[in-house]
Amino acid sequence: MKLSRKRARAQTLKLPATTPRNPLVAPALQRKAGAHRKSNKALRRAARSRKSAGLE
Repeated sequence: MKLSRKRARAQTLKLPATTPRNPLVAPALQRKAGAHRKSNKALRRAARSRKSAGLE
């Protein structure tokens, strides 16, 4: 009596279709507003350079 063995088939994984990315999101995230004035460090540095140049 010969037993037949079934071959295991490789199953492909079916993923749900992804929605396309909005092409405007990535540039918009890079355009987020930052500080609208010079930092305290920049102000101190400018004052120090004006002082050493004799402008103050």
